[in-house]
This record gives sequence, C-alpha cells and structure tokens, in this order.
Amino acid sequence: MLNFAIVGCGRIANKIVDGIISNSKKAKLVAICDILEDKMDQIEKRYIEKTNIKNEIVKNSNYKELLGKVKVDVVIVSTESGYHEEIGLYFLENRVNVIIEKPIAMSIQGAQKLVDKAKEKKLKLAACHQNRFNYPIQLLKKAIQENRLGKIFNGMARILWTRDDNYYLQAPWRGTWALDGGTLMNQCIHNIDLINWMMDDEIDTVYSQTSNYIRNIEAEDYGVIIIRYKSGKIATIEGSAIIYPKNLEETLTVTGEKGTVVIGGMAVNKINTWRVEGDNEEEYLSIDCGDPNSVYGYGHEALYKDFIEAIEENREPLVNGVAGLNAVKIILAAYKSQKTGLPVKYDQFQDFSTNDMKEISIKF
Repeated sequence: MLNFAIVGCGRIANKIVDGIISNSKKAKLVAICDILEDKMDQIEKRYIEKTNIKNEIVKNSNYKELLGKVKVDVVIVSTESGYHEEIGLYFLENRVNVIIEKPIAMSIQGAQKLVDKAKEKKLKLAACHQNRFNYPIQLLKKAIQENRLGKIFNGMARILWTRDDNYYLQAPWRGTWALDGGTLMNQCIHNIDLINWMMDDEIDTVYSQTSNYIRNIEAEDYGVIIIRYKSGKIATIEGSAIIYPKNLEETLTVTGEKGTVVIGGMAVNKINTWRVEGDNEEEYLSIDCGDPNSVYGYGHEALYKDFIEAIEENREPLVNGVAGLNAVKIILAAYKSQKTGLPVKYDQFQDFSTNDMKEISIKF
C-alpha cells in the first residue's frame, strides 16, 4: 500500500481524490496540504464519504511540515502552476515520488531540474497529462505504432473554449506570467503533449503568433503554434479562451498516407473520424466511452495506476518527467517566437521562462 499526499486543493482536487480512490487496493490518502483550511476539509470529507475509510488524514498548511508527521510515498502537486517546480523539487529531495499537474514548471531550467533530481534520487516523476490514457487516444497511438496510417504527414489540435472574466477573477493567479501563462500553457498543454506524442519525431522549429484580445489578464487568450519536425512533418495547435458563448471544440487530428483520424468529445474521448485503410470506420465510430463530467476527463485513475505500477516494476511512468519537460519546452518556444517574431530553432533553445514575456505587450 502506497501512502499518497495532495498538495493544493483547488479546482482539480476532486478528480485527484477520485483517482486515488479508484486505486484504493494499492493507494491510500494520508495527507492533505492547502493554505485554506476549508479546502482541506472538503477533500477530507469527500475521501471519507466515498471510501468509508476513517484513517487519520494529516492536514497542514505548510507542505514542508508534512513529512515530519506522516510517511508519504507519493505526492501529487496541484497548486498554482508557478509553485510546481519548488514543491516538486522539495519532495524529490526528500525521497518522495512525485506526480505534478500540468505544467510541471514555468521554465525550461525548472522542468529540467525536476527531471534531473528524480534521476539522481532514483525516484518516479510523472506529468499529469491524463488524456494519453483515453481509449480513443490509445487506439490512435497503437495504429500509428503499427504503421496502419502509413507515413504520418500532419497533426492538428484545436482547443476552442471560453474562459470568461469570472474564471480569472475566481483565482487571480490565472493568466499571470509568473504563476500560469495563457491559453497555450493552461488550456492547450494536454493537446500539445498528445500531438507531439503522436508525431514521435525530433522538433526542428517552433513558430507562434499569440494575442490578448479581450480578457483582463497578462498572458494570451488566443494563440497558434506551428511545429516543424526534422522529418518534415508539421503540427499546428490553435487555442482560444474567447469563444462565444461557450466551449466549441477540442479535437485532435492526425493525417497520414493511409489514414485520417479525428478525435473530439468533451475531453478528446470520442472518435469523430476513422478513415484508415483496411479498417471499418463504423466500428470505430460506434465505440462509446461515455462523456466525463468535466473537461478534465477520466484519465487520472489510469495515470495513477500506471504510476503505482511503475514504482512496483521499477520502470518509467508512461507520462514521465521528460514528457512534461517536452510539453513545457514547446510552449516556451512558442512564447519566445511571439516575443522575437521569428521561428525558434528547437535544438538551440535552452533557457526561457514565462516571466521573460513580461517585457512585451500582446494586447489587441
């Protein structure tokens, strides 16, 4: 049985608790940390009501005091994004395996430090890109690995959502360069991870254009990224937080010489198109995974299961720290491209942070 702790009890915390509960044969929640006591109480209540387990759960507003009170094997970091690196490094240094909600850090150096520290301490580090575990996504990845789409040409991700002013007012850290970034870093990072995973190639250049059209935040509320891979593949990502009047689309498209697949749904959980040579499209379109209750999807439980098994089998998690680093680096390359107006040579791109964007204005 592995002892789990949660640091940060915000918007995503219910999903985290449910993910731990779904793995209750091998995982137990023993500690909760947040600066707001009522948030900790809510998470504790949810866990006890759903499990009927009344083991003592340590609650503390200071994450550095948790390890002196209870043994922790795995910590899940879900605070404001700007604190992920600091908290993750602390627990890795103290020999605790770490899962970090996206993004794992706000700078390339910060993400690299996390990867290096996990390797140094021989611990497991995962980035919570849970949509990799969606069944349609797994089917697409398998088809690509089996070369059923032939040579892959292009990938496209579109995240056309709305995040109104209330969304940002509820948590003033959102949309700031120091603690969050904009639509690309917050709303699009899962799909950027997915498209890069599907392309499975070395990146040559990243080019981007972003803008802040109407939201009262520092960072972008709309952005487009073009990724050119060394093999010649091209991937595009379009992300918006200003779609009127509600979320419109979240789709992932992959095209190859023998196939085109489009996955959509509330959380890239539904096959919209499966035109692959030799496959019966109707069979794939009839696959019903059900809709999750939010855009967070239902991949947390599978990601935690994989993480637990990675510890047991002493292997890397499917979505390891390097995957988290890659997603962050692509977005930071996009931000640097916006700042300079030029494509960024990926191999030469070693040091950049969201804070480096404070010097420019992207207001429409």
